[in-house]
Amino acid sequence: MTPAEQSRHAADICALAPVVPVLVIDDAGKAADLARALVAGGLPALEVTLRTPAALDAIRAMAEVPGGVVGAGTLLTPEDVKAAKAAGARFGVSPGATDRLLAACAEEDLPLLPGAATATEVMALLEKGYTVQKFFPAEASGGAKALAAIGAPIPQVRFCPTGGIGPSNVLDYLSLTNVLCVGGSWVAPKEMVVAGDWAGIEALARKAAALAR
Repeated sequence: MTPAEQSRHAADICALAPVVPVLVIDDAGKAADLARALVAGGLPALEVTLRTPAALDAIRAMAEVPGGVVGAGTLLTPEDVKAAKAAGARFGVSPGATDRLLAACAEEDLPLLPGAATATEVMALLEKGYTVQKFFPAEASGGAKALAAIGAPIPQVRFCPTGGIGPSNVLDYLSLTNVLCVGGSWVAPKEMVVAGDWAGIEALARKAAALAR
């Protein structure tokens, strides 16, 4: 899968909802219920970060949930890419981009949202064919104002900004013409997941799904 093809798939996934939940899952046994709550609330694209031992099992469980499109976040190595694809991930997200990581995604046919934080990084990925990218870490990199500034000279690249985004600033990003969606963890707070408050998480998802883009 070429970078251009990956970006087309990534754009389709970003178009599913204004928010992609960024999920750090410690208990894979709760993954399917969490996915069902988020999908029912209108957020079908789900990013499970590979930051816990339970992450791959969580992806396997979520991949079976009807209506969900589960992806793997925090892809750092080719081995991460292969493991995520084998577990059922339908897209990948990385905090940055290396040649080995990009090559692995191409080989595994895994659409990637590669991370970029500067104009130079955005241009380097665009040169390879990636027209849909992750802006990370969004708030630490200057926030919505920085992303708007990058978009002025590089309008052909569109983004899913992630990092420090929540209810107080999400509309700052979604109002930008170069933003397709945002990634955020506020729709699935850890305490609600631990408590199994699926109705509460579904309610948060509904609010996020109703945000204007």
